[in-house]
Amino acid sequence: QVQLVESGGGLVQAGGSLRLSCAASGRTFSSYAMGWFRQAPGKEREFVAAISRAGGTTNDADSVKGRFTISRDNAKNTLYLQMNSLKPEDTAVYYCAARDGNYPSRDLNEYAYWGQGTQVTVSS
Repeated sequence: QVQLVESGGGLVQAGGSLRLSCAASGRTFSSYAMGWFRQAPGKEREFVAAISRAGGTTNDADSVKGRFTISRDNAKNTLYLQMNSLKPEDTAVYYCAARDGNYPSRDLNEYAYWGQGTQVTVSS
């Protein structure tokens, strides 16, 4: 079991940057692959990026490739999402999630533990 708390969301102008953090409880953080997902108004939750337990493997959604970077610091029990060149279509609630396993799956159904979400709003 792991508890997750996201932070770092806010309102930014198009073209700007934000850095999201996800703080995990306990000392089992390194046992989980981690992912970022987002849910825009009126849309279903979608995959953004994921990372393996030790951070050696990552997967990114095509929509964010080249703009977003997922990373983790297991010593700090923290997951990050660096978001650059933000677009209005990036506006969503962003969630971090943990998966029992190593593979950084794109499938949200593989993730058992979820944070409360943090709002990201990109204005034009």
